[in-house]
Amino acid sequence: MAGRQLANKWLKTEALLSNGSVAPHIPQTRMYDAEQLKRMIHQFGMVVIKPIHGGGGYGVIKVSYDRGVYSFTYMSRRRAFGNFETMFKALGRAKVGRKYIIQQGIHLARIGGRPIDYRVKVAKQQDGSWMYRAMVGRLARPGLFVTNLCKGGTLLSAREGLSRSLRSKVARTKRREMRNLTNTCIGILESSFPGIGELGFDYGIDNGGKIWIFEVNTRPQ
Repeated sequence: MAGRQLANKWLKTEALLSNGSVAPHIPQTRMYDAEQLKRMIHQFGMVVIKPIHGGGGYGVIKVSYDRGVYSFTYMSRRRAFGNFETMFKALGRAKVGRKYIIQQGIHLARIGGRPIDYRVKVAKQQDGSWMYRAMVGRLARPGLFVTNLCKGGTLLSAREGLSRSLRSKVARTKRREMRNLTNTCIGILESSFPGIGELGFDYGIDNGGKIWIFEVNTRPQ
């Protein structure tokens, strides 16, 4: 049941932020401009900017600030700058010419130094119930920060990804926690956007074991 599609990342983020139990799991997100970018990289040290429409890791750039050095990483190439203005100009040339959002950077749990995140896919059945189609881990290709399979990421079962990247006691609870969060989000999105039939949730788990919702797709690949 394919259903309604909604490409705008900002609208879906706003809907989820309206729920008090889900909002703490969403990284701080702002529309892209120079002022917001400077404030957020000074606040968090690292942010990710991504096109408001699009997927597959296309156009996603990591921007960092550390001890007076501004830098950004696109795919495996990192460029460093002595001031914000120079970096912002170069970033304007590196972006893919679409509207962007800025998202608080999360230091993901890793396997062998490679970050891992998770994709949970659900689909609506004829009777109106939702069925879990997949729950997998995506391990970034060595040298990359994006985990997308089309960018060379490796697919693992969620169970394997969790057990290899987290302490065993923490790993056991995270799969259930992700499912509970997914169930809550389905309800929110279904009431906000009637007619959706498929959802793909991109989750990250940081070094402290906290689950973050990076993105929700209505046309999951």
